[in-house]
Amino acid sequence: MTRLTGENQDDSKPKPKAFAPPLSVPKIPEGEKVDFDDIHRKRQEKDLTELQSLIEAHFIQRKNDEAELVALVNRIEKRRAERAEQQRIRTEQEKERQARLAEEKERREQEDARKRQDEDAKKKKALTNRTQQYGGIQQRQDGKKGAKKQTEREKKKKILADRRKPLNIEHLSEDKVKEKANELWHWLMTLEAEKFDLSEKLKRQKYDINLLMARVQAHQSAKGRGKAKGRVR
Repeated sequence: MTRLTGENQDDSKPKPKAFAPPLSVPKIPEGEKVDFDDIHRKRQEKDLTELQSLIEAHFIQRKNDEAELVALVNRIEKRRAERAEQQRIRTEQEKERQARLAEEKERREQEDARKRQDEDAKKKKALTNRTQQYGGIQQRQDGKKGAKKQTEREKKKKILADRRKPLNIEHLSEDKVKEKANELWHWLMTLEAEKFDLSEKLKRQKYDINLLMARVQAHQSAKGRGKAKGRVR
């Protein structure tokens, strides 16, 4: 009965795992006494061996888990460093883009300012040339007027010299003197009429000249505005 009980107890125990070396149950020879102390000692040795195997497996698994944890931390740190590097690169690229935009804006502003200065210089030059041209025309006209006045004055002196003849009335009688005075009176009236006609003619010529000059100036101003609009477009 005791032998059967011992065998049943041995069957109820779990078998050792693959990594633990299996222990064979000692056979009890027939007709001999059973040494329970030896059986108990062997059972303890078996339990101790299994416990040591479990402890070794636990530490091996823990070591593997720690290695996986270290690898995971390293991957996280590496990914964090990569993201920081990518962020740094994007920040530098954005700074470079903003710097290029600012430089391009400054370049356009300088170019626009230079174009405005060039246009202002061209306008001033054109205005100066127009003023000089007008002054030259006016000077030539004044010169022509001065020469014309001098020529007219000389003609007038010559005409007066031709017309201013001595009277020679000392030897004339009273009737002849009256007749001469009447003749001179009619001649004076004729000169006054010619003077009036010439004065009106001179006024008309001055008016025509002033009108022509106004048209020339208006045409030049309109032409200058047309060129300026063409440059703006």
